[in-house]
Amino acid sequence: MKKIFLQSAFSVTMLLITFFLPAQVRQAIISPQVNADQTITFRLKAPNAVSVKIKGTWMKDNDPQVSMVKTDSIWSYTTDKLQGDFYRYNFYIDGVEILDPSNVLAERAGTRYESIIIPTGDQSGLYTLHDVPHGSVSAVWYNSPTLGMKRRMMVYTPPSYLENTNTKYPVLYLLHGAGGDENAWIARGPVSAIMDNLVAANKVKEMIVVVTNGYPEQPAAPNYIPAGFIAQTGEANNMGNGRFEESLVKDVIPFIEKRYRVYTDKMNRAIAGFSMGGLQTQHITNANPDLFDYIGVMSMGLMDNNRFGNYNKEEHTRQIKSLVAARPKLYWIGIGKDDFLYNSVVNLRKKYDEDGLKYEYHESTGGHTWSNWSLYLTELAPKFFK
Repeated sequence: MKKIFLQSAFSVTMLLITFFLPAQVRQAIISPQVNADQTITFRLKAPNAVSVKIKGTWMKDNDPQVSMVKTDSIWSYTTDKLQGDFYRYNFYIDGVEILDPSNVLAERAGTRYESIIIPTGDQSGLYTLHDVPHGSVSAVWYNSPTLGMKRRMMVYTPPSYLENTNTKYPVLYLLHGAGGDENAWIARGPVSAIMDNLVAANKVKEMIVVVTNGYPEQPAAPNYIPAGFIAQTGEANNMGNGRFEESLVKDVIPFIEKRYRVYTDKMNRAIAGFSMGGLQTQHITNANPDLFDYIGVMSMGLMDNNRFGNYNKEEHTRQIKSLVAARPKLYWIGIGKDDFLYNSVVNLRKKYDEDGLKYEYHESTGGHTWSNWSLYLTELAPKFFK
């Protein structure tokens, strides 16, 4: 009798599980699926959808969403052959953007979320976790008198930091692009995995990496804004008004140099950023030519069309001349061939050539994407602090 009862209970339990589980799980839909020929197949069960499309970062910046093909109730799409990299994508059901319900891997991209896939390869191997010594990432709150608030930043310390208590380290200040925050490089870079892997391979000097929030009216990422705080907004979130740049110099750097075991001279400071962060990197180093010996500008050039209403060519020329006189050890510029800001980089290089600023230039494939920015970091970091 007891055996019959247990069998019945098990049957009822399995029936309930089967009934209430989402269709994607019940039918074990595999998405994404990395194929032997290095293509990737995506699948979605949407029997009542009229149209299902996909948009991924392996496509060009301006490419439209691609239609998926329906077989019975399953929509599918297979890419061309892709190299190992860090790809983001979402589905669009009748125009509504959704995550891939069969993929547990997702990340926040500013105000939206994206599914992710990391197929195996040489490049993606730099971004994934391996059995190597790991550093630490800390969320740090600091006071910013310049901006009139307490703010949050993320600080990566290398594997040896907690053990070598008498050792000082150089610092890289790493800036994000529009729509990001202090979590951007940490989650989407991903900085800790990249730096750990480079350190383990003896390709970089161990360093502290500071990732700030580049919007001067925001104390922190959306999940961590203090209760009752109302952010002030403006055009492009005020990214062109210079207030963040001022706060990094007056608030962030002094805080790091007081709180952490770091060197405090220019030869042990580096700064790099992409897109909005690339513009801010230019502003900071133009106004403070003796502050950094290593400078990296990714996916951003000369905004000489007065977009923010404050470009002064004569002042810019004077700043570049001062930067030339300061003789930074490295000024690095990187851009993708398909990046919508490519021409701005052409203009920036022309300006630097005219004014005598020496720089190292790297042109990659692809566009305005994290695939490029993560790649640039793996190429830039080994050049720092030599």
